[in-house]
Amino acid sequence: MPVRWDATEVMGKKMRVYIGVPDTQPKRAGILVAQHGGGVDGFVQDVVNRLFRRGYVAAAPELYHRQPPDMADNLERIGMLKDDEIVADMNATIAHMKGLKEPAVGPVGIVGFCMGGRVSYLMAAANSEIKACTVFYGGNILKPWGAAPTPFERTKDIKCPVIGFFGVEDTNPSPEDVQKIDAEMTRLGKPHEFHTYHGAGHAFQNFLDAARYRERPARGSWTEMLAFFGQHLKP
Repeated sequence: MPVRWDATEVMGKKMRVYIGVPDTQPKRAGILVAQHGGGVDGFVQDVVNRLFRRGYVAAAPELYHRQPPDMADNLERIGMLKDDEIVADMNATIAHMKGLKEPAVGPVGIVGFCMGGRVSYLMAAANSEIKACTVFYGGNILKPWGAAPTPFERTKDIKCPVIGFFGVEDTNPSPEDVQKIDAEMTRLGKPHEFHTYHGAGHAFQNFLDAARYRERPARGSWTEMLAFFGQHLKP
């Protein structure tokens, strides 16, 4: 089956989901892909395509679906997001994946980039169906979006292993932020491993941003992520 756009409903609103559904096997592991600030753009679609080619059912919901379609300022769009709505959107995407007839979707992981890394961390705490969580330079994990507790304050609820990838030259999250998150996960006994890359800042995976993209960290972290999901997402 090809990679395609599907639609599902959440809180009475239509939400598009970019999804790749491999065939040939009766059961597949699923991976949620949490968008970055640019939305489900060419970079995020490429992530879905690459995971699809690796045999995963991969799905990226459009988290901006409640906003006016003509909004162009990504920072303004990010500022309108609320954690309770994000959780609802991601849960609806899991339900959409699990509703597929062929293949059946087995264990589900999540990966996110930039604000999507924050979404990954949030969902690892909010939904016990998540069996493996990858965070790429997740900014604002220490800050609330809406009235709910911050993702950082939800760390005690994480029930799956977490792998994180960060740049030394990043400012959100800064190295100090990463150390604080690492210390809290260690204190609470949460299985995790963090990888930090010198010579890299924010968005080092994003090949569409030539000023930020760093080939060696991008390739190395992608390989580590695939090995991590291969270990923890076995249908």
